[in-house]
Amino acid sequence: MRRTSRKKRSTLANRAIAASAALILGGGGLVAVNVYASAGEGPSGSPPTRTQNVGRQLSTIDCPEAVNGLPEVPDQARGEVDRELAAMDTQITDAYRQFADRKEQLARDPGLAENAVLGPLRGKRAASLDRIGIAIGRVAQRPEGLESLAGCSLRADDGQGQNEGQGQDPDDQDPGGQDPGQGEDPGQDPGDQDPGDQDPGDQDPGQGEDAGRGQGGNGPEAADFVDIRSVQPDADRPRQRRGASRGTFTTDCGRNENGKFNPDNVIVAPGVSNGAHHMHDYVGNQANDAFASDDDLADGATTCRNQGDRSTYYWPVLRLQNGQDENDVDADGGGRDQNVGEIQTPSQVTLKFVGSPAGRVTAMPRFLRIITGDAKAFTNGDANANASWSCTGFEDRQLTDKYPICPEGSQVVRTFAFQNCWDGQNTDSANHRTHVAFAQENGRCPNGFRAVPQLVQRIVYDVPPGPGFAVDSFPEQLHKPITDHGDFINVFDDRLMKKLVRCINDGRRCR
Repeated sequence: MRRTSRKKRSTLANRAIAASAALILGGGGLVAVNVYASAGEGPSGSPPTRTQNVGRQLSTIDCPEAVNGLPEVPDQARGEVDRELAAMDTQITDAYRQFADRKEQLARDPGLAENAVLGPLRGKRAASLDRIGIAIGRVAQRPEGLESLAGCSLRADDGQGQNEGQGQDPDDQDPGGQDPGQGEDPGQDPGDQDPGDQDPGDQDPGQGEDAGRGQGGNGPEAADFVDIRSVQPDADRPRQRRGASRGTFTTDCGRNENGKFNPDNVIVAPGVSNGAHHMHDYVGNQANDAFASDDDLADGATTCRNQGDRSTYYWPVLRLQNGQDENDVDADGGGRDQNVGEIQTPSQVTLKFVGSPAGRVTAMPRFLRIITGDAKAFTNGDANANASWSCTGFEDRQLTDKYPICPEGSQVVRTFAFQNCWDGQNTDSANHRTHVAFAQENGRCPNGFRAVPQLVQRIVYDVPPGPGFAVDSFPEQLHKPITDHGDFINVFDDRLMKKLVRCINDGRRCR
């Protein structure tokens, strides 16, 4: 089975591992048509290029990420622009549904894709982009070239473990014959099961569903899973430099035992119901929905043990693909958006803030918003992918583009290490990314940025062994593991934030 090279896994996963070492130590038809290459592979805003892909499996709809092609959006236009961007996500979701419902027709009549799916989608996107241009043009110079972001394509998932568009080198593969015993939990006998004899494709990811297509029929595939014991250890201990801030601060906000879910995203799509098209788990602030203002969050109840932490922490739910329905099977974000299966409550959630390997940290501003990872990484490419997957007892082995198959007695682990540098001015930005950054390889922040406490989330699930689970996603993202992501809004009160910073800078471990 093909996997991302060790070097690439390490590059993407070490963001999480460098900060989380303290945690570790404590079926569609085959058609012969022209298919576009991923729009996310080329320069931002450039139209997709046409290539011949005869006999490949058309899996999804691929559109340029419009927000990446926009100039800086003035604050006065931000609300209207955010609503149009959310509408464009809905347009893709609706088009994907039509595509999924018509796969057999598309196989017989490839021209139907252009006439019934891509053409109408392109027209709707062009109208939304025009409205975005008008909104920006009212208060600033109207951006040019937005029409180039309207084009979408049908994309073939090379699948079977290859994850098209993620920069993998087919010659850069890990050798076989690795020792499955490295990193095992005490008492496990690696000789009891040979990972070389275990093919995830031999296990049924969903009862009664299309083989290898997940319970919802749109993923994940068997090739999206890998036995964790066949992965070489690749996580390095973080290098601490003189003057590093070595302390930690852990906040206990529960595991979403009370079942707060919604398919909103108040950061990316404020004021838009079902802006995420997938369901989120929430811990911390209980006022979080699409319409929550900063004042609402400041006054909201919190599940955090320390009531001075009213921050909101959320991520896509994880579901079992076992043929069973959840009570949202007919709801937005659930079955209507092809997210089906039993939602799993984590067995453990650890929210830890850590310091900088190069110096002291400063306080985060209240209501700072941070998104880590990319919910559309399957079509966008992996530039912003930043979630790591592993298993308890094997957390020196981290995956970004595969789900792990954990041996009996080991649990699935998701890790998110958030950006740890802030521009010193803004609590958000138009693309929700440029106001924060990751530290450079030397541990220092980029010029103009200052180090802030880094949130590291570690979420553990007790799920049956095998390829039988998936995170929620936008429907066209096919539940790929690389689309995993986390969201955070800082609503610490000033007193508790000062305590957090002191603990980290003084090298203490505080809870």
